[in-house]
Amino acid sequence: MTAALELVHTQATDAGPAEPIDAGPAEPIDAGPAEPIDATDLGIDAHTDIEVLCLCALLWAPTDAAHRAVAALDPADFQQPVHRELYTVIAGLVRSGVPHDPTMVAADLERTGKFAGHHGRQRSRHLANITTRGADHIALDHYTRAVISQAYRRSFRAAAESLAQAAEQLPEYQLFEHMVALGRQQRTATQRLDNLRGAAQ
Repeated sequence: MTAALELVHTQATDAGPAEPIDAGPAEPIDAGPAEPIDATDLGIDAHTDIEVLCLCALLWAPTDAAHRAVAALDPADFQQPVHRELYTVIAGLVRSGVPHDPTMVAADLERTGKFAGHHGRQRSRHLANITTRGADHIALDHYTRAVISQAYRRSFRAAAESLAQAAEQLPEYQLFEHMVALGRQQRTATQRLDNLRGAAQ
């Protein structure tokens, strides 16, 4: 059984005044279907960007704010594996009462051999990018909620994919219980998000 099932714009110009031209009846212009604006059209990846900002703010946050964020976040809330990994290290330092600044994060990665080799160099570059992103630690609570909100939406896509796969692969007697299990999972995720938003009010 696969992992999915195991988851119980018209441009205007101003050419100035012109002499009228009799060109006959105007023909309607077919602009074609409207194209939606995607985050990549703006030169950013909205999902990755908010994760980087959240981690940056967490690195520079005072202890109380860092504990609050770590209590709310889960590694699975981060879409990018390297972000999950770095968050796990930062959260471990916060929970241990150890300074969680970039130097201490780098020291922990080096101590555990995670700065070695090609992947180690990638981690080092990601940490440097996150460290210098310039996120304000005062906005950490907002970044935290945004990361969790995006993870919440992803969970519904994953649930839909799991249900579609179940319809193709599971025996009939297991289909309803699989859907119920997914429903319980999404209800728990909804309650978590509602509690987080309620605590912020």
